[in-house]
Amino acid sequence: MAPTSSFPIIDMGLLAGEQRPAAMNLLNDACENWGFFQILNHGISTELMDEVEKLTKDHYKRVREQRFLEFASKALKDGDSGDAQGQGAKAVAENLDWESTFFVRHLPESNLTDIPDLDDGYRRAMRRFAGDLEALAERLLDLLCENLGLEKGYLARAFRGPSTGSPTFATKVSSYPPCPRPDLVNGLRAHTDAGGIILLFQDDRVGGLQLLKDGDWVDVPPTRHSIVVNLGDQLEVITNGRYKSVVHRVVAQHDGNRMSIASFYNPGSDAVIFPAPALVKDDDDDTAAAAYPRFVFEDYMKLYVRHKFEAKEPRFQAFKSMETESSNRIAIA
Repeated sequence: MAPTSSFPIIDMGLLAGEQRPAAMNLLNDACENWGFFQILNHGISTELMDEVEKLTKDHYKRVREQRFLEFASKALKDGDSGDAQGQGAKAVAENLDWESTFFVRHLPESNLTDIPDLDDGYRRAMRRFAGDLEALAERLLDLLCENLGLEKGYLARAFRGPSTGSPTFATKVSSYPPCPRPDLVNGLRAHTDAGGIILLFQDDRVGGLQLLKDGDWVDVPPTRHSIVVNLGDQLEVITNGRYKSVVHRVVAQHDGNRMSIASFYNPGSDAVIFPAPALVKDDDDDTAAAAYPRFVFEDYMKLYVRHKFEAKEPRFQAFKSMETESSNRIAIA
């Protein structure tokens, strides 16, 4: 396990003062070399974060805990019944994530009122929290534009689907309960995120989130009232590989119930994603080719859901091949 001492932590309060250049350099280094970073003084009320955390944990205990325990018990029992050597349990574990989740959609239209078993206070807190996270995501995208040399607002515009003029924005609310076989089961299997920019409010007492860097798994340190940010596949494409999505996972824990509220600020379903022209041109070659393909985000997602826990490169290559075939057909015609 690699040390976490150098994990990027960015104090956004420094962006308003004399230390802004240093903070922006740290942000750029985090995006180029980590794909993950943690932000402090991000502008979201700590009182609201405490309220959301309490309501989320109460909701799990009240509504979801018993359901999860029944599911988990059956899953492990089915695996153990496979054979005496435990191969059945291993086979089950390879396709099992030790998590209890529900999803909330915010944009283009919210479904918060349609989700059962949420009390009114929880809905109100989640609505406020989502609004603050949406504003924070857009602020971060503009900071990335500044570091990339792109026009302010370029990334936000690239995420807007033409039919709605909106990005897709949703939250995955997860609990990772204590696991009797953390040696056998992952909390969440290793993957990259398909979308744009992801903002995570995670438990500050129970760890487990790790990212893969230079061949080593690195712990993402739990820090109270911080937001963990990671970059998805779409930002890798738009930046033509200057920023990259990073493989990460959640390790199941024998003790403690880890809370995770991950909000995904993604392109609209019909947004056309392609490398920003300003990031494709080479100083010595104005005709330098894009390293990544052009595609519709919804098409990418259809491929992603079938291959989420596999390497991202074949997904990019599949669209690159389709792009080449299409060009060849046009040339022949």
